[in-house]
Amino acid sequence: MTNDTPKIDTTTPHSARVWNYWLGGKDNYEIDRQVGDQVRQVYPGIVDVARHSRAFLGRAVRHLAGEAGITQFLDIGTGLPTADNTHEVAQRIDPTCRIVYVDNDPLVLVHARALLTSTPQGACDYIDADVCDPGHILTQAAATLDFTRPIALMMLGILGNVWDDKQASEICEQLVAALPPGSYLVLEDGTNAIDPEAAAEAEKTRAEAGDPYKLRTPDQIAAFFDGLQLIEPGVVSVSRWRPEANPWGEPAEVTAYCGVAKKL
Repeated sequence: MTNDTPKIDTTTPHSARVWNYWLGGKDNYEIDRQVGDQVRQVYPGIVDVARHSRAFLGRAVRHLAGEAGITQFLDIGTGLPTADNTHEVAQRIDPTCRIVYVDNDPLVLVHARALLTSTPQGACDYIDADVCDPGHILTQAAATLDFTRPIALMMLGILGNVWDDKQASEICEQLVAALPPGSYLVLEDGTNAIDPEAAAEAEKTRAEAGDPYKLRTPDQIAAFFDGLQLIEPGVVSVSRWRPEANPWGEPAEVTAYCGVAKKL
């Protein structure tokens, strides 16, 4: 990991910082809050999306580290560290877990160095890289992860940053192709299926504000799992992927869909 910290641009919104704002965090700037408020005005449900997406991460990692026996995680599009990050959830279950985070925001890098600390038995590293350069990500990740053993590839809320559908598909395919059998893909992204009008307005608002994010249909999100074995309940709203028992029944759907699939 390099010690050279890139300059933080406080005049341009960044998706990791906008997301942090929606989650109630403090690691954001005025431009991020402005964009966050603009999107929330046209689509108030975005805050629920952020919170349910974070909860899905925890449930997916607990399943993989606990039930599936996965001890290696490649988390692309890390975002700003908050409670129950991937390595914290995984290493509570198995302290030997090894985690590599990937993001390209300098503020994330600063916080990652300070907060993403590993157990002595495991490992935790951070790669400053763009999702559009999967070859670089894989090369750097190999310094920490053993690509002869199963790895969980985490891609939560990241492929929406790749506007071109073909490019997004190729990125996912290249990353999955590098994983050995027994690995998993955990993927979640925004969809325009539940409230199309509000979703379209939110997509337009983010693009105009300089933080473009491509919403896709559930079928398009499901296509990222082609060739893999989806585990139950398949591709569903993040709020409905193996939700924890509660007295109020099944949670309402939110406009982000997800899935977890195994590479055979």
